[in-house]
Amino acid sequence: MALDYKLIGSRLRQARLDNNHTQESLSEILDVSIAFLSRVERGSLDISLKRLSQMCEILGVTEGDILNGASTTSRNYLNSDLSNLLKNCPPDKMKLVYKLAKAVVED
Repeated sequence: MALDYKLIGSRLRQARLDNNHTQESLSEILDVSIAFLSRVERGSLDISLKRLSQMCEILGVTEGDILNGASTTSRNYLNSDLSNLLKNCPPDKMKLVYKLAKAVVED
């Protein structure tokens, strides 16, 4: 399975914004150019694991958060993934998903 660098970049961008960093401030901390950071966030540049780890440490997220898109430490870490999954769900299957989820939650 190939890495989706656009998705990774998007998650890094969101983590940067969540931590109130501008591209300029984060690039200074990382000692990289703003252009480099911009290309990483757009997914037009493959990021090394070493650089990813460094960015994650600064942004207070794990590599798993960025690579998998879910922080299991958050109560609502699957909300976005579940919402995206349900967007394309046909109505008959949506009803089944609802019944299953209700049975699990109310158990």
